[in-house]
Amino acid sequence: MPKPPAAVPTTLGFVPRLIFASRWLQMPLYLGLILAQAVYVFHFWVELVHLVEAALGQPEALRAIFEASGQKAGAAPTHLTETTIMLVVLGLIDVVMISNLLIMVIVGGYETFVSRMNLEGHPDQPEWLDHVNASVLKVKLATAIIGISSIHLLKTFINAENYSEKVLIAQTVIHVAFLFSAMAIAYTDRLLHPPAHH
Repeated sequence: MPKPPAAVPTTLGFVPRLIFASRWLQMPLYLGLILAQAVYVFHFWVELVHLVEAALGQPEALRAIFEASGQKAGAAPTHLTETTIMLVVLGLIDVVMISNLLIMVIVGGYETFVSRMNLEGHPDQPEWLDHVNASVLKVKLATAIIGISSIHLLKTFINAENYSEKVLIAQTVIHVAFLFSAMAIAYTDRLLHPPAHH
């Protein structure tokens, strides 16, 4: 008859308990990221209101939109152009993608490094959260950064006449570096955790 497994000790010494409890020092960092998320929500609505006001012909909103989109207007703009609308909308998408990145860091980081959130069975549990670990989180963050970089690059190319050739080349090189970094992270994760063969 096999011996029952030895009971795992439930009490830790003072130093291990202190080290393990130190993970809660990350809590203020995640609360700070939630505050940053609130700032992004406010910024999104300010930009959206400016866009609507500019569409209605308000000159102050038009000027603010032109400046925010990086366009150099010699005279005061009199109307919205398709390029301006596209740049503003891409800026709003950029804010949403950065906000998604913040959610991934807050929820995934807290679940991985601080404490379980016990969301199993909750209808709103993110699909990716049930298999998240430090490696998966790194890959997801790298791909999110590529998406954000792509939006920035697209905005630069749409507004290319307002940027020097040096800036265009530098942004393209940086984007390619992000791509290679993400591929390297994903490849390293695949080497460390090869997929199970059925």
